[in-house]
Amino acid sequence: MPEYYKLDQKIVCGCDEAGRGCLAGPVVAAAVILPEDYFHPLLTDSKQVNEKNRNILRVEIEREAIAFGLGVVSHQEIDQMNILKASFLAMHRAIDALQPRPE
Repeated sequence: MPEYYKLDQKIVCGCDEAGRGCLAGPVVAAAVILPEDYFHPLLTDSKQVNEKNRNILRVEIEREAIAFGLGVVSHQEIDQMNILKASFLAMHRAIDALQPRPE
């Protein structure tokens, strides 16, 4: 495993969800493993990034990421559990899609 994406000998990913405030529709989460020294000036709090910069960052992250994954929980699944559990499930699904697996 290349050293450039290990942190303290562990593979680390970032994960965030969107849609938790919606009354209907899915909860979607993304997980990403970036090189340890990765920096982009637009990459800050995802809730603060405007649409134009999100589109720029999407291309950049897909190009530079070691791995990225998405997790979706449908509105039917949300109705069966609750929004908090659905948010966690979406994040777990996104992380499970990563290869290599974070630790």
